[in-house]
Amino acid sequence: MQVFESIKLAYSSIAGNKLRSILTLIGIAVGLFSIIIVMTAISAVQKSVEDTFNRIGTNNFIVQKWPALQMGGPHRRRDFRNRKDLEVKEGEKLREMTSLPTAVGISLSTGGRTIKYGNEKTNPNVYVAGVNFDYFIALELKVSEGRNFSKSDNDFSKPVAVVGTDIVDRLFKNINPIGHTIRVDKFSYEIIGVFEKRGSILGQSQDNFICVPLSVFQKHFGSERSAAFAVMAKNKDLIDETMDEVIGAMRKIRKVPTGMENDFEIVTNEQLIEQFNDITKYFKLGSGVVAFISLLAAGIGIMNIMLVSVTERTREIGIRKAVGAKRKNILTQFIIEALSLSWFGGMIGILLGVIGGNLVAVLLGVSVVLPIDWIVIGLIVTSFVGIVFGVYPAYKAANLDPIEALRYE
Repeated sequence: MQVFESIKLAYSSIAGNKLRSILTLIGIAVGLFSIIIVMTAISAVQKSVEDTFNRIGTNNFIVQKWPALQMGGPHRRRDFRNRKDLEVKEGEKLREMTSLPTAVGISLSTGGRTIKYGNEKTNPNVYVAGVNFDYFIALELKVSEGRNFSKSDNDFSKPVAVVGTDIVDRLFKNINPIGHTIRVDKFSYEIIGVFEKRGSILGQSQDNFICVPLSVFQKHFGSERSAAFAVMAKNKDLIDETMDEVIGAMRKIRKVPTGMENDFEIVTNEQLIEQFNDITKYFKLGSGVVAFISLLAAGIGIMNIMLVSVTERTREIGIRKAVGAKRKNILTQFIIEALSLSWFGGMIGILLGVIGGNLVAVLLGVSVVLPIDWIVIGLIVTSFVGIVFGVYPAYKAANLDPIEALRYE
């Protein structure tokens, strides 16, 4: 009963000191809101990124000229830029020199292209890739309609294409695209297949692209660009061994001297996820600093309100002690009041943070999440603030002399 009575008294105290209470509650709410909104948004994005990369595959990796994320200063970027481009013939040699990969896909690509069909056209942001047959296997690209490339499509340079769902949605409303001809610049391609929908990462669509045979791409767009090689291991357990074999073969192919670092990059899904998590830790740190400052200010506010409450209720405390209330009863009552005040603001901050974080997730086009772990952490932090900053006022109230308290006016 004492707990419920103390909670009731706590909310009476909040109602009786509206301005001070609101300022304190805002401080706690802002502190929890700032960290919960960031953690909710980051959790939603992380889940989306991990799901997308895992959908692409966990036993494959990419060999390319550039790192996935370019860290370091201008000197480091210049080093990457000065690397020799990867060539298609190097990918063909890689396939011949290695035995562990199940497939070695070779690709050349160009972006910012407009795809046309009849009077319809896409925005000039479509990614066009020239790929060999193994590319579909290495990246586990599945076709939902039609077929993917055959060996003869590449050998005989057939002008065919497999397109992403964004292209279909834009150009072929209520029309089966298979067999129809699209144009890219002055070149025409017959659609033979449509890829399964892959979704988006951070609002960036993974379906706004088309693939044409590698030999056709070289004819139409040239080879003066760096290739990329998609490698699939037999299974996840062999990915490290496969990677080592590929690195050794690439160093031989590109004649990298012993002791020199690789002049190419190996990019795995795990690395991309780790790099993304490294970036988000700075957002977490920033929100943590804001939360700490807000909660410190809010905790001082709680202490102030509780000290004022002790002063205003000195006579009441004296009466309670006179009729038999013990020190621990008074101490418990005021700690519960401080805790209730802290929890009230904390719950508001957590609720707004979860809603705000998921609104950010929706705007970024990723699935909403309920960050149970951060909600629990938020409640623990809120409880800690209430108890720590409520102990001194509670101790002061519990140690009032009942005679002096009864005389207080």
